[in-house]
Amino acid sequence: MPTHEYLSSSRLLGRRSLLAAGAAGAAVVGGLTASRAYASSSSGLVLSGRPEVSHGVQVGDVVGRSAVVWARADRTAQMVVEVARDPRFHDARRVRGPVVTPDSDFTGHVRINGLAAGELHWYRVSFQDPADARRTGAAVTGSFRAAPDQHRPRRDIRFVWSGDMVGQGWGINPGLGGIEIFETMRQAKPDFFLHSGDTIYADGPLKETVTLPDGRVWHNLVTEEKSKVAETLAEYRGNFRYNLLDENVRAFAAEVPGIYQWDDHEVRNNWYPGQILTDDRYTEKRVDVLAARARQSFFEYLPIDNQSADEAGRIYRRISYGPLLDVFVLDMRTYRDANSPELNTEPNGGILGRRQTEWLKRGLAGSKALWKVVAADMPIGLVVPDGANIEGVANNDPGAPKGRELEIAEVLRHLQRHAVRNTVWVTADVHYAAAHHYDPSRAVFQDFDPFWEFVAGPLNAGTTTRPYKLDATFGPELVYAKNPSALVSPLDGYQFFGQVDIDAASGALTVALRDAPGATLWSTRLEAQRS
Repeated sequence: MPTHEYLSSSRLLGRRSLLAAGAAGAAVVGGLTASRAYASSSSGLVLSGRPEVSHGVQVGDVVGRSAVVWARADRTAQMVVEVARDPRFHDARRVRGPVVTPDSDFTGHVRINGLAAGELHWYRVSFQDPADARRTGAAVTGSFRAAPDQHRPRRDIRFVWSGDMVGQGWGINPGLGGIEIFETMRQAKPDFFLHSGDTIYADGPLKETVTLPDGRVWHNLVTEEKSKVAETLAEYRGNFRYNLLDENVRAFAAEVPGIYQWDDHEVRNNWYPGQILTDDRYTEKRVDVLAARARQSFFEYLPIDNQSADEAGRIYRRISYGPLLDVFVLDMRTYRDANSPELNTEPNGGILGRRQTEWLKRGLAGSKALWKVVAADMPIGLVVPDGANIEGVANNDPGAPKGRELEIAEVLRHLQRHAVRNTVWVTADVHYAAAHHYDPSRAVFQDFDPFWEFVAGPLNAGTTTRPYKLDATFGPELVYAKNPSALVSPLDGYQFFGQVDIDAASGALTVALRDAPGATLWSTRLEAQRS
């Protein structure tokens, strides 16, 4: 199978190249290639004489003078990464990465150091036969810009964010060009992409066709792993491989660095630690077992540096992006208490956990960056239910903070006491676009400074019919929302991402909420406050 290169100047894959690349024997359903054999095989490719890159390349967690490069091989092989400032690779540095094996599903990560701050770099990944370096497969190429230097003149920053990918039964529809919102985001030329969670829908099986109420038919590319809820490690891995079958996603990931967090659908809907399932679709009822498998595949398939100073495999982390921006990536799943209707007045549970809460308080108070973006995988003011239980932070009680609100109140109070300015929250989860402004003058809890929370998503998933209710505890106001009057598929639009631009000269931060074709639906400019 040929290996394609991705260059920043253009996409070299045609609209139908994904289908043409399928393994022999792929079924044809409704005029579209399902490619079951191609996507569900353990290697993802028919083996040839040389090891090949099987699912494109990715780059992520660009921080300081380093970045993480990811790729997957079609067999056991030695990963090799070259990085250069020249797109012709005349000045390339070569880094030998790990030997990838079935233990990691043939995925590999290499952290590239010594990057030129703020400059554009090109990289390419190839795989070698461990026993014979002459047997090297074709390289796949990408590009990215390194993080700005803390001490050099500032430059403008742009990033995009969204979440909720391939959900509610809406998968890759090749007849519509695949998941085209990723091409729209790529054309915006962001410095990085913040994925706000639900990077997969492990609990969202796909059918080859879905008939809509008005008679229209949606066609899905379906693989074996996406035909049922994920339970085994192989099935979780297959969910991540599925998303990389889309040419738009691969082209985007090759040249836009990612910052990834998780929410619930990486495991299953509304999960929490210790949960025992009653869902008949699952033979494994212990969510902790499922979560361990999901976490392993999450780190295997995304370009994340999963080693931290105090806890291996930690998802919450800080991405410092020069003097203008620090991004604080939260994990609101791993450390939460059980979803319940209880409104505790003592901090004996929570959604962040004690260690993460203290980390966030220290990090925000100690940040020297002009803007501090808190990347939450759930909104903090929207009432998100789980049946009769509380799924999110807000608990539909407009009084003083209770339950999970206590941790958020603690963080907000800490920011006020330490005069931490220019904090913005961004999130996804609820499948529509919105802007919320929080102000103590409207709030029951008043020990905080006003701030904004912005919501964007989904990415090729169903769209919520109405905005969720806002809880008055922290004084939120719905300034903008875009959502349909009925639950709709991606055929009807309502797919959203957010774009943030920080102007180096003025320090102002502009947020725009945009749709899949790229139209700006709403925007606001926030002037930086000086401490």
